[in-house]
Amino acid sequence: MIINIEKYIPQLISINLFREIKKEQIIDLFTYPKYKITKYSKGQVINLQGEACSTMDIILEGRVSVQKIDIEGNTFKIAVFSKGNIFGVNLMFSSRNTYPMTVLAETPATVMHIKKELVLELSKLNTHFITELLSVISDKTLVLTDKIDSISLKTVRERITDYLSYQAKLQGTGKILLGMSKKDLAENFGVQRTSLSRELARMRSENLIEFDSTSITILDDSII
Repeated sequence: MIINIEKYIPQLISINLFREIKKEQIIDLFTYPKYKITKYSKGQVINLQGEACSTMDIILEGRVSVQKIDIEGNTFKIAVFSKGNIFGVNLMFSSRNTYPMTVLAETPATVMHIKKELVLELSKLNTHFITELLSVISDKTLVLTDKIDSISLKTVRERITDYLSYQAKLQGTGKILLGMSKKDLAENFGVQRTSLSRELARMRSENLIEFDSTSITILDDSII
């Protein structure tokens, strides 16, 4: 089923990339098959690792996650993107335009897929668009670099304490509300759930933290 662009125009023009493109121009340029809007259920694959990237994708509703799955089936969650975020464009213009990771719907999600042809038309139409597009590409590179730097050569405990330190500052309290399952937390750390549970248990036995299914409480400030 082809979903009409007009319903989502207010969401598009609220994104900085499209800020200076008029509604009439969007209606005129966004014609099938230059774009499509697809609804995904939770857990559904949007892009498979190794699949060719031919579109710039914009999240209109919900959240999606970028995950690396190794040959043993272990999952490493690189990033989670939400409404208004853009992905794929950094690969679309690459000479190696295949997804190095898998993109999944973290929640029920609606995604707009825009073909390269239309991205180039928009770039020619508006200098603000191309400037913001380059910014998006640069930011996506930094997200990946920061994620790799945050976990490379670090022990499971160091990853936990880095997370607790950041969240304590963000939440303004030593009792950190997780907002995710231990499985999701392990994926964010790039470790197996058993490894995370084992290290959390060690830290509790050393009276450094206390935890339950929804929170981790810092008992010893020296760890952060």
